[in-house]
Amino acid sequence: MNLQAPAATQAAVAPGHQEALSADQTQWVAQVFRACAGAIEQTIHGKRRVIELVLASVLAGGHVLLEDVPGTGKTALARALGQVVQGTSSRIQFTPDLLPGDVTGVSVFDQRAGVFEFHAGPIFANIVLADEINRASPKTQSALLEVMEEGHVTIDGKTHDVGSPFLVIATQNPVEQAGTYRLPEAQLDRFMIKTSIGYPDEAAMVRILQGDRSGNAPLKPVVTTNTITQAQDFVRKVHVSPLVADYAVRLIEATRRAGEVRLGASVRGTLALVRLASAWALANGRHYVTPDDIRDLAMPVLAHRLVLEPEAEFDGVTAQQIIGQILLDITPPQENGVA
Repeated sequence: MNLQAPAATQAAVAPGHQEALSADQTQWVAQVFRACAGAIEQTIHGKRRVIELVLASVLAGGHVLLEDVPGTGKTALARALGQVVQGTSSRIQFTPDLLPGDVTGVSVFDQRAGVFEFHAGPIFANIVLADEINRASPKTQSALLEVMEEGHVTIDGKTHDVGSPFLVIATQNPVEQAGTYRLPEAQLDRFMIKTSIGYPDEAAMVRILQGDRSGNAPLKPVVTTNTITQAQDFVRKVHVSPLVADYAVRLIEATRRAGEVRLGASVRGTLALVRLASAWALANGRHYVTPDDIRDLAMPVLAHRLVLEPEAEFDGVTAQQIIGQILLDITPPQENGVA
């Protein structure tokens, strides 16, 4: 399979307008997306939707939070993604005694040279698996805030870039599990999506039992980090019409006006929704975003960003219910705004 990116179009671009994607570029991204999803599905059976959400987040340059009960394949999905993309990957097992320096790295004094040398931590990789992130203390969790937002860490006043592409895919058990800490709002807001895998259905479970029992055989790389970077560049050129952008903004504003919500979706959440919709459109072979893209992705992008009023939580109201009601109340545009 040829996964080399097609050449850029040479058409003239009017001032103030971005270069349009060609049909070859659009189909190339969709081809890359399908190839990666198909490879990961060899390990994670019957969960195509979750796999596609994670891959779309990668193309959109976002981070992923997987929350589910133990034993559903959260770590396996993250590991499979690191194997499919031919780049550097690392795994950080978050524990109560983990320190921030164990994640970002530390400066060590070299007595021979008389200077401090920076020893990079495991965060310096293209794909970082933060396993059971909510088992570490809030102090250690905060070590990820800067790098997830800006792509670099600052140690002793010096900035160190982690490179590109860079993805944190974190797993966590529900907060009801013993020995876990609730992630702060600032940390949650840095994840583009929050989703869960869930238990496989009966057919998928039979495939798992009848599958390879020789152990966790590694997957072969399908794409390189350069391929991911090129695809991310194409995602930025996807057309988002004013009608679709207005629809996304109206959804965000509705989360802030909801009576059960103390803190609605942020500006970062708005940008994440549109970026992920752009990646989703390309993955489906389109160079423009539709209102359906926004509707399909609103739940995984927005629900984890809402902070509910204590009374609403006591009454059993969930963020998913609020987002679902907003999607019913806000009428999407009937056109895509694409000529």
